[in-house]
Parts: sequence; C-alpha cells; structure tokens
Amino acid sequence: MKTRRGAAKRFKATAHGFKRKQAFKRHILTKKSAKRIRQLRGCVMVHVSDVNSVRRMCPYI
Repeated sequence: MKTRRGAAKRFKATAHGFKRKQAFKRHILTKKSAKRIRQLRGCVMVHVSDVNSVRRMCPYI
C-alpha cells in the first residue's frame, strides 16, 4: 500500500489518534477577528468519524 503524501504531511499520529492543524488561517485574515485568529492557533485532534479515512491514506504513520 502506498501512503498519500499530501495526507502524510498534514497529519501526525499520537497515542490517542491523529492531530492536525486548523483550517481558515492562511489568507483573507483581515475580516476575521483577533479572537477568531487566536483560537485557530495550534493543533486539534482528528474527529473520530474521520480517523479511518486518515488511517487508509497513511497506513504507516
């Protein structure tokens, strides 16, 4: 099985699932409030319903 390279760059495996960066933080930031931008910092865990998809895309991470 091959790893989807784009997915491998976006997800990191942890002991309890996968972590990912938050979306909506790259551009068009002027209309977003400082609070919203601040809350988009850091990583979050991949939702339980999406874990199987990530595992299929990245079988070796």
